[in-house]
Amino acid sequence: MRILFCTDGSKISFNSLKNISHWVKNAIIDTVCVIDWSFLPDEISIEEENFSYSCANVADTILDYAQEEIEKLGLECGARIKNCGSAIESILEQADKQEYDLILMGSHGKKGIQKWLGSVSQEIINSSAISCYIAKEENKTRKLLITTDGTSCSTGIIKKIIPDLKSDNKEIHICMVNDDPNLLFLDGTLDTNWLLDIQKQQQIFASRAVNDIQNILKEHDITVHKTTVMTGNPAEKIIEYSREHNIDLIIMGSRNKSRIDRFLTGSVSKRVLENVVSDIWLARCKKIDL
Repeated sequence: MRILFCTDGSKISFNSLKNISHWVKNAIIDTVCVIDWSFLPDEISIEEENFSYSCANVADTILDYAQEEIEKLGLECGARIKNCGSAIESILEQADKQEYDLILMGSHGKKGIQKWLGSVSQEIINSSAISCYIAKEENKTRKLLITTDGTSCSTGIIKKIIPDLKSDNKEIHICMVNDDPNLLFLDGTLDTNWLLDIQKQQQIFASRAVNDIQNILKEHDITVHKTTVMTGNPAEKIIEYSREHNIDLIIMGSRNKSRIDRFLTGSVSKRVLENVVSDIWLARCKKIDL
């Protein structure tokens, strides 16, 4: 597995590196460090030569520390990339140059108005077709929640991830959330027996979907701690489950929509990411043109 680790030298970014080292094996870590001075007011002028020199020195210091941490965590250190300018543009540019399996980032987990202002991690998720791993804080890296929607996307993701996943001494949960059929229709006169039949069919489908994931794990001698089928809003139920069981990592599948679709409609993964302290592994089904 080849991972692009994005760091600005902050503790939050290195939390993501520490956490993922407990979940993946045989990983090669390329590190990109971008010194972004775009926040400086226009009236502050910096001589270009001095600026470039300072930028390079800061980036080298951060990359040296990142290399030490990567080796200390038992991972393989790959390329070192440094840049000055826009963090988002630099990360996306590097992601296009190499065939990465995962982009690794830390997130400040901002709330309120700061959510609407956006963040580097959210912009990367919106703009890249590569799977992303987002961490907010260092955690126990023990409890894993695998979500499924019963599609081939979900099963394909797990089949791809499992060979690189460290599963020893992990508590693994699997869940699926059915939409409440009462909320799917505006007509309040629908036959009650028909709704009950829909719910029954949902339960059958969900049970099969959860069993499919469980069987994939069994093939790799991985024991599942708990399986759950819930009904309601998927994002809300996943958030509730994560908090109730103190989940450390949530694996979620993502069908690649266009960038504008993700912006206009939002997604379950976006809501979950904004409202949990758990790490999020947002796994793409496949790459598409954005």
